[in-house]
Amino acid sequence: MSVVERKIEYFTDYGSQNTEKTLEIVRNRVQRGDVKTVVVASTSGETGVKFAKALKDIAKVIAVAYEEMKPMYKRQIAEFGGKAVDKAHLPLHAKGMDNVRKSFYTLGQGFKVAVEVTLIAADKGEVNLYEDVIGVGGTGKGADTAITVRATPTKEIFSEDENKKLEIREILAMPLKKKWWK
Repeated sequence: MSVVERKIEYFTDYGSQNTEKTLEIVRNRVQRGDVKTVVVASTSGETGVKFAKALKDIAKVIAVAYEEMKPMYKRQIAEFGGKAVDKAHLPLHAKGMDNVRKSFYTLGQGFKVAVEVTLIAADKGEVNLYEDVIGVGGTGKGADTAITVRATPTKEIFSEDENKKLEIREILAMPLKKKWWK
């Protein structure tokens, strides 16, 4: 039997006050060398800039928003070598995905978002499919959750091919307290 021991960081509360620590955790995980892509949720683009700047020499950063990012932030993401993807679809909000989305919410809003931005990046061809990436999400604003996840397109979440289906590999950071929107 082989065992791998890894550290998970838990925040006592959710929210943007955890962004810098989440970024530090992601940077440390990237420095291990086996994951080279970080997909981060960033509605305005501000969080995307922080991640692109901090990881510019060690990882490919893709900042994803379902709305249009502020042009200034999109430019800065690109200047730091990242890619801004905005006006994206929300695959976990599509018809027939309610139970899948609700299942991810049990682990927190940021967890659901980290999975969803990874699906979006895969659907748009912004990541190498079926390779591990780090997905980063937040609860409301900023970043409070980071996971290592297989970059799988939405249509393959439950694939019969075990090499293609969505797999959460690691939880790197997440809040203990959850927020439930009504």
